[in-house]
Amino acid sequence: MDKKRILILGGTAEARELAARLAERDDLAVTLSLAGRTIDPAPQPVPVRSGGFGGVAGLADYLGAQAIDLLIDATHPFARQISANARAASRETGIPLLRLERRGWDETDGDRWTRVATMADAVAALGKDPRRVFLAIGRQEAKAFDAAPQHRYLVRSVDPVDPPLDAPQVEYLLARGPFAVEDEVALLREHRIEVIVSKNSGGEATHGKIVAACILGLPIVLVERTAADDGHRAGTAEEAERLADHLLTSLRKRGV
Repeated sequence: MDKKRILILGGTAEARELAARLAERDDLAVTLSLAGRTIDPAPQPVPVRSGGFGGVAGLADYLGAQAIDLLIDATHPFARQISANARAASRETGIPLLRLERRGWDETDGDRWTRVATMADAVAALGKDPRRVFLAIGRQEAKAFDAAPQHRYLVRSVDPVDPPLDAPQVEYLLARGPFAVEDEVALLREHRIEVIVSKNSGGEATHGKIVAACILGLPIVLVERTAADDGHRAGTAEEAERLADHLLTSLRKRGV
């Protein structure tokens, strides 16, 4: 059987779920690419390559060398650079691109959200008066909050923040989701958190803090996603598999 070759740019729960779905099929050969930034990545159901490609040119070369038929970008909703590279490499090679991106959270009654466009805007939104801040944004952009050293920060991430913040009052918490709502409520109370900073990442694994904030009446500074027109888009692994089949069928009909 002539298997169609798929490259998934991963690092998310959705990427792993999609890889698991596709791994069960004997008409596909699937490779999952991880950035290699996580110290202890979760096991994956398909062959994995780790590390960057070397920009757009490197990714395009890889797609050609491996005879990839379909590129699936299932990276984090805020992984802007690799998504931009995927779009550019798809255009350069003519290999179709499918974007799997989980939907963001919707504001509900009782939520106190301040929506901002960038992390710098989030820093400014905290204001000048000292506050106890829970940074639930991962580690890569935590250093932005050195610009507001008057606050006391609790920073949660999967891997250590390196280099650590220069702000004088910072506590670090290493943890991997999912996080239960009751545990998030207890954490916020224990640290007497006054405001949360979060990305609108969507998904269930980290939604607990959003619900906990609503329960406790705490405000959230929410960094929104940058809109991008990726063409073929899916919000779930199931949708992505259906759309992948459609794209691959189109290739077969064209004799590609």
